[in-house]
Amino acid sequence: MIRKYMPLVWGALMRKKTRTAFTLLSLSAAFLLIGLLQAVNSVLSGGADFLGANRLITQAKISFTQPLPMRLLPQIEAIPGVEHVGHSQFFGGVYQDPKNFFPQFAVNPQRLRDTYPEWTMDEDAWRTFISTQDGAIAGKVLAEKYGWKVGDIIPLNSFIWTQRDGSRVWQWRLVGIFEGRDQEWTDRANLMYLNYGQFDEGRSERARGLAGVFVVRVKNPMDSERIAAEIDRKFENSSEETKTQSEQEFQLGFLKQLGDIGFIVNAISGAVFFTILILTGYTMSQAVRERIPELAVLKCLGFTDRTVLGLVLAESFLLCFIGALFGLLLASAVTGLLPPEYPIKADARVWLFALATTIFLALVVGLPPALRAMHLKIVDALAGR
Repeated sequence: MIRKYMPLVWGALMRKKTRTAFTLLSLSAAFLLIGLLQAVNSVLSGGADFLGANRLITQAKISFTQPLPMRLLPQIEAIPGVEHVGHSQFFGGVYQDPKNFFPQFAVNPQRLRDTYPEWTMDEDAWRTFISTQDGAIAGKVLAEKYGWKVGDIIPLNSFIWTQRDGSRVWQWRLVGIFEGRDQEWTDRANLMYLNYGQFDEGRSERARGLAGVFVVRVKNPMDSERIAAEIDRKFENSSEETKTQSEQEFQLGFLKQLGDIGFIVNAISGAVFFTILILTGYTMSQAVRERIPELAVLKCLGFTDRTVLGLVLAESFLLCFIGALFGLLLASAVTGLLPPEYPIKADARVWLFALATTIFLALVVGLPPALRAMHLKIVDALAGR
């Protein structure tokens, strides 16, 4: 049946080639933007899924920017079900140029290895990192980007931490380059870890002995909720109240400090959809209005009202699907060209969202003119009324 009527549908669509071409171009641009925006949204809603399910992050209850005293670490470590505890302090440095920003964290090297076994590096490099107070290790992606090699001295200008002499430039000796246990983790190896030894000794006395957050690795992921509640209960009503959550929740919460990005993305997507709704709706209404005598002839030839309704709806679906397909293919190509450190991809979730949007769009813009065509009276149509 579809093959039988396809020449009619295609002929109607190509009746005004210039108008159809511009409409398809507009639809493609709109779905390109929707595809890119939803790819970002997909990362925000599920991009942290690869993180360890057996890791918790303990931060100060007020804000993750509020440091916690190191004396909390052994108390957290003593809670039943906790396997390892590490600590991490955001360093906030830039390399050579303000544009060269990447995440750096001051950590205890051995505790980093215990809490993040997903990072892999040769044994000698781990030992050197542990024993070198000014040592640092860089992810493979980061090292390749800047051409670093083991033994290089890397100056980082911190916009947060000053040394005791007032300088913001810290010198770090690169002692190792780490990768991930699999390709997904290796693609995210675009950060640097600094030995907490030099960092804590070099900063002001008032800030010494403080940690940004504690990283808690639990023995059984099923116990995570209980352990998180127990950690927070232990420090409840104290001057160091904590908030413990899964690593995924912490990462998404960190992103939301910049604003409700998900809401912004959805708002822009909604505005784009509203625009193409008006544009495509006008195109379909105009196309059907111009063909009223032709539709009347079809009815004279024996086409039923339902068949005429189906033809107009099919034209709407074909127009929307072609435009959406080109736009999403472009979105996939654009995200595919992004470097690994930007894990924004037009994945299956984006395509499913776009498919649902396309079906809804085709129905909304196609149904009114299709109903008009179905209820068309032959005498009035042929008379030009």
